[in-house]
Parts: sequence; C-alpha cells; structure tokens
Amino acid sequence: MAGFRRLLGQNRNYRYTWMGQVVSEIGDHFNNIAVFSLAVERTGSGMVVTGIMLSRGLAIVLAGPLAGVLLDRMDRKRIMIISDLLRAVVALMFIFTASRPEPWLLYVLSGLLMFASPFFTSGRASILPTIASPEELHTANSLTQTTQWTTLTIGTMFAGLSAAHLGYEWAFFLNFLSFLFSAWAISRLRTPAGGFRSKRTALTETEVVRPWHEYAEGLRYMRASPLILGIALIHVGWATGGGAAQILFSLFGELVFKRGAAGIGILWSFAGLGLLVGGGIGHWMGKGISFESYKWTIAVCYVIHGAAYVLFALSEPFWLALVFIALSRAAVAVSSVLNFSQLLRHVSEEFRGRVFSTLESMTWSTMMLSMMGAGIASESMTVRAIGVWSGVLSSSTAVFWAWAHLSGRLPEPPEAGTDPGEIEVHGEPTV
Repeated sequence: MAGFRRLLGQNRNYRYTWMGQVVSEIGDHFNNIAVFSLAVERTGSGMVVTGIMLSRGLAIVLAGPLAGVLLDRMDRKRIMIISDLLRAVVALMFIFTASRPEPWLLYVLSGLLMFASPFFTSGRASILPTIASPEELHTANSLTQTTQWTTLTIGTMFAGLSAAHLGYEWAFFLNFLSFLFSAWAISRLRTPAGGFRSKRTALTETEVVRPWHEYAEGLRYMRASPLILGIALIHVGWATGGGAAQILFSLFGELVFKRGAAGIGILWSFAGLGLLVGGGIGHWMGKGISFESYKWTIAVCYVIHGAAYVLFALSEPFWLALVFIALSRAAVAVSSVLNFSQLLRHVSEEFRGRVFSTLESMTWSTMMLSMMGAGIASESMTVRAIGVWSGVLSSSTAVFWAWAHLSGRLPEPPEAGTDPGEIEVHGEPTV
C-alpha cells in the first residue's frame, strides 16, 4: 500500500489516469448490471444475455485491429479522449432502453459502446510505460489492475442496489457522467511534445494506404516472441470457459439463486473482491519472483481458478457460491498481474498498441464462441452444468502452459526498449 500511495502522490500523470479509471469503471458497472438485469427481467431468456455479450464481443473484435494500428500511429492521449466522449454519447442513449427494452436496441447500443472501448483500454496499457518510470512500472500495473477490481467490487454492489431501488435510468446517466470525467482526467496528462506518440520511422505510402500491413507486422512480432504469444494463447484458453462465465453471473443471480438485480450485483462484487485480494498477492509476488517461478505460478493459478469455478457452480448455499467465486477470481488476478507485468517489460514501445489490442481481440473472439455455446446450451442444460464445463475449459489452459514451460518453449525475451530489429520477424502471421 505504501508503494501505491507513493506512486499516486509523486506521479501526477498516473494520478490523473487513475482518477479517470476509478470514476469511469464504476460507471461501467452501473451500465453492465442495469443492462443485464433489464434483459433478464423483461425476457427471462439466457439467449438475450448471450446476444448482448456477443454484440459487445463482436464490436471489440472488429475494433481491435483498427485501434492497434491507430494507437501505434497517432497521439494515444487524443485517441483515448475521443473514445471517452463517444462512449459518453452512447451511454446517454441507453436511457431509452428503460422504457423500450427491445433486444435489438440493447444489442446495437452495447455494440457501439464496446466498439469504442479498445481505443481507450489498449491506449491506457500502451501509455503506462510512458507515464511511469521503469522502477514504478510493476507498481503502476498492479495498482491499475487492483483498481479495476476494486471498482468491480464496489461498482457492481451499488449498481445492483441502485437498479433495484432507483431504476435503470439513473444507472445509465451516471455512466454518461463517468465518461465525461474520464475524458477530462486524461486531458490533464502532460509529457514533452510527442510523448504520447510511438517513436517510429515515418510511415511509407503503403503503410498509410494499407494499414493491414502494419497490423500483420504486429502479429509477426507477437509470433516471434514465445512469451508474448504464450501469454496471448493462455488468455484464449481461459476464454473458452470465461465467455460462458460472463453470461452465467446473470443467470445464477436471477434464475438459480433467485435474487434479482441485487443478486447479480452481489455475485459480481464478490468476484471483484477475489480479484482485489489476488491483485494484492500478485503485486507482492511480482516484486521479487524469478522468471522460472513466475511460469510455474501461472500454471498453478489456472488450476485453482478452474477448480474453484466448478465448486461455485455446484454450490447450493448462496454464501458458499460467493466464497468459491471469490477464490476463482483471486487466482485469475494473480496470473493477470504477473502476465501484464511481463508484457509491459518485454513488449517493444513501437508495438504496444497492436499487441494489447490483438490480445483483447483474441480473447473476445474466443469468448464470443464460448458465450454462444453457453446461450445455446442454456435452452437444454441446467445453468449449473454449464458452469461446471466452463470451469473445466478455463483451467485446461494450465496444461498448455505447463507443457510449453517444461519443453523449454518459453524463454525470457529481452527487456522492452530493445531495438525491434533485434527480434527476428518473418513469415505469415499466425495467432
């Protein structure tokens, strides 16, 4: 905690970034709980929740390549501000869904909201090494992720209560205000001229006209680094069950435990509490963990995550389900903090936008398939059975990671800042 306080007190740019994150993410959770609760309350169908998640996932997948290229071409700070302002407009439009909760309107607005999201989230990850010194980077990464999970814990709890007692319109209006605040906070960031642009050679005519070549170059860069590709693939492995889990929170809260919007909010808040505890553990471990120990820790975390999620799905008492969902998410948090610290250390500045946006796109592509499968399965299988399969699939990624480690396929790459030309990049991109 002392390191977090020191970072916030001494680093002005990070402090404003953090302030914007706190407010905007709490607003996001007000939107999420309101949308999912509204959909289930009015339709009682798991397929509608699936449709909302698919519209969000498809939007992120489509936006990812464009976001990555633009973030590595242009001023990342300006792109983040534009993303916030566009999301503010869409968030305000959600108010109309409270009186007209047609599924198609929820799908369209959810897709628009999430299409703008990678321009901000990947941008924030890309500028972190710019606004934090090498000595601050692990602490900054830990605090960023821990804050994300703190806002999940607080935001979902209050969002559920707010939607239940004040109505959905207030949740959507607060989400609108949160994006405006975030845009203001990001506008306060200051670095020397050009500090938020990638340091790169001038664009050629081919690169300007055909940005796909730049994106493909980013894919080849990822493939050329076994660690970066390995981290991307374990995110994909987690998403095979993690996508279904996003839908199951709403179904467990409404249909299994029969606690309505408040129940959904409580489930999400305990998931956030587990992430918060795991984030603290990950920060503590990351200060001195060796590269070899880091790789073993990741494998163990995914085993614990999957097993705990299976037990969550099978739990009868609500309180016991809350314990296991918190444990499951704590394991995810430890792995997330450690993985992203590795990426921030080892991804070249020139490729950060493309790497982080591609990681987000790969994860969401897989989550979409998982969500679709869960939505279809919800018509013929029990929610608990789907939850068990989700936990098993998510933990299967531990097998791949352990095999890659034991076979020597995960060597430690050079630190970030190394000339990208020193890493061989060739051949066709595969992900």
